[in-house]
Amino acid sequence: MLFLVLALATCLLAWGSHDAGRLSLVLAQGGAFDADFTGRTMRVDYFHSGTATEEHISLDRIVADGPWPGSRTRLIDDLNLGKYLFEVTDRATNRLLYSRGFSSIYGEWETTGEAKKIWRTYHESLRFPWPKRQVQVTFKKRDAEKVFREIWATAIDPNSRFVVPADAVPAGRVWTIFENGPPADKVDLLILGDGYTDAEMEKFHADAKRLVDALFLEEPFRSRKADFNVRAIDLPSAQSGVSRPHAGIFRRSPLSVHYGSFDSERYILTYDNRTLRDVASAAPYDFLAILVNERTYGGGGIFNAQTTAATSSAFAVYLFVHELGHNLGGLGDEYYTSDVAYETGAPEKPEPWEPNLTALHDPAQLKWKDLVTEGAPIPTPWDKEAFEKESRAIQEQRRKLRASGAPEEQIEKLFREQQASETKLLAGMKYAGRVGAFEGAGYEAKGLYRPRIDCIMFSRNKVGFCPVCQRSIERVIDEYSRR
Repeated sequence: MLFLVLALATCLLAWGSHDAGRLSLVLAQGGAFDADFTGRTMRVDYFHSGTATEEHISLDRIVADGPWPGSRTRLIDDLNLGKYLFEVTDRATNRLLYSRGFSSIYGEWETTGEAKKIWRTYHESLRFPWPKRQVQVTFKKRDAEKVFREIWATAIDPNSRFVVPADAVPAGRVWTIFENGPPADKVDLLILGDGYTDAEMEKFHADAKRLVDALFLEEPFRSRKADFNVRAIDLPSAQSGVSRPHAGIFRRSPLSVHYGSFDSERYILTYDNRTLRDVASAAPYDFLAILVNERTYGGGGIFNAQTTAATSSAFAVYLFVHELGHNLGGLGDEYYTSDVAYETGAPEKPEPWEPNLTALHDPAQLKWKDLVTEGAPIPTPWDKEAFEKESRAIQEQRRKLRASGAPEEQIEKLFREQQASETKLLAGMKYAGRVGAFEGAGYEAKGLYRPRIDCIMFSRNKVGFCPVCQRSIERVIDEYSRR
């Protein structure tokens, strides 16, 4: 016993104050899991409705979702990521048992112009270990000051007749890409496919292995591969491909994945969350990625929700890695010259919650100041005008090609030309490769800043994740893997 105490004290000193506090929290949580939870997964499905000015949550159902795949020691989320946060507390003692930050399709949609005109409803889910006693689930959202405030809560009795303890019947065949340990000790990534027919299952397998291999060539995934398990589910479609509304092509694929989300032709998502979650429940997972059997450029990524990527695109690897940066790392888009569905240009820029974006209201308090390259001024100058001139010319060409129905080969050729030109332009700037605060990020040309001139969250150039993005991803990996 004395040896254990001395060992823990040594760890606390070695980790430093912040990590020492986290280790103490981990130890406390680890001892509590079996006392508070059964080892299965509870899933709360709900409807998220509203407009740009009002928001409502209504319960759909509470169901079992297979064995609990997540950490049994890191139960309380201290990452401060996501637009939303949910907490599970013991009703008898008001003790916090579990929490997780996340974002959602609704949370993005409410920032579009459409949200000012009409109501919409999106289906979403919360997943947490199955409690042994009655709990309170509290749903919180960041306010204007980025502080989480309660917007909905519900009491749950796990023994209620309104709670369904039966697992869903598996809809597809689960197979393993690689496995490094028990789900509770690893980050479990689950790969689904949509738009692959039964005859195309070999292509799905090849696409999944190819993109997963490419992901683990990028840091920090490369160094942390041992902390991951990756599995996949075969889910054949009746027809090849998915819906592309802008091209007038429609499919009834198993997961209802579609291009044209928020009327952005390249934005791929599924709104059919219930089906997605039921299918995924056949395998342990912390994060979901959907491979889309299409050539047309497109993808999507929402923190702790879903990743999508068009696998036959010449830029499939970029799409898969970039979009997982959103889903797994909580990273924001750093680009700002492409067309987006969100409302932009507001004169006041609140500080973003995303770890790789800042409004730089106080340069002395820059959220990544410890990573800034010595000698880099804040804000950091770069040849913004030259970049914008070139980028906007490319965007205009892209719009014309899409409007004319040009074949995908022409789009890919344009992107390759852009990649070659932008790589050379950005790499030649004074502070290239250094960490600072470069204006132009988060869809805003002014008032928001990114950590490095170039990053996979900024461009399709082969530059990988910057140090700030890598750190955020590693923190999430730590949250789900035992270390």
